[in-house]
Amino acid sequence: MIDNTRYDYSAIIQRPPLRWPDNARVALWVIPNIEHFKIESGAGSTAGIPAPDVRNHGLRDYGARVGIWRVMEAMDRYGVRGTVALNGEVCQRYPIIMQEAMRRRWAFMGHGMTNSMRLTNMPVDEERRIIRETMAAIREATGAAPKGWLGPGLTETMETPDILAEEGIQYLCDWCADDQPFPMKVRQGSLISIPYSLELNDLPAMAGKGISPDDFYRMCCDQFDTLYAEGAETGRVMAIALHPFIIGQPFRIKALDRTLSYITGHKEVWVTTGDEIADWYLAQGAARG
Repeated sequence: MIDNTRYDYSAIIQRPPLRWPDNARVALWVIPNIEHFKIESGAGSTAGIPAPDVRNHGLRDYGARVGIWRVMEAMDRYGVRGTVALNGEVCQRYPIIMQEAMRRRWAFMGHGMTNSMRLTNMPVDEERRIIRETMAAIREATGAAPKGWLGPGLTETMETPDILAEEGIQYLCDWCADDQPFPMKVRQGSLISIPYSLELNDLPAMAGKGISPDDFYRMCCDQFDTLYAEGAETGRVMAIALHPFIIGQPFRIKALDRTLSYITGHKEVWVTTGDEIADWYLAQGAARG
């Protein structure tokens, strides 16, 4: 048995109050996962189907060809900037997506080179090479190195947080363990965790559990209502994770539109990015358990 040594236990009721800009109750960030899948490696979704997995590859390709534009339009209507979980290969394969995301001042965090490759059980040298390659691809495409990281499929090795901190990553989103940022323990440097979501996440919710668009909308609103009430005492983070090939389907996109309309219709909501959450949290000296 290996105990988790990456962060200390911290009860949220024992922490000093966390304050967001303008005393916002909730920091909302929306994370479009913009990914590239190698047809020769499979879509990474169904075990046992040999390449080419045309059905699943085609579905994912729909996200880059059609779905992402619906997602961008919905987010634009409510002034919501995305924080892209970005495969490095997207920078070369889909330059128009990069151009439009940058025009909207979206943020970008590393997400591996391709979602056809997971980090699990990867040798340390190979993992470091992929992290560096991903960061370099994003830096070349956007002019800035990413501050954040989400592992492909939220996968890590036992060394991942140490490597990320050593390479200059400031925040990690794989650990869905809290409603507030918290510090992680790394070999050198520093690293914080920012709340991501496996629940308000269209892929496991809709494709995995068969949740309807209407139910996903209600889930998001109920989540927001609880966090908003609690945020009067101490600030909370609400993450909505999206995949353009899921939420970007014609019959689902209204769920995103209705969700963003509901949330942004409230006062004391900080509509922001992962980069800005990390910057604020660190500037407040809030990196404590």
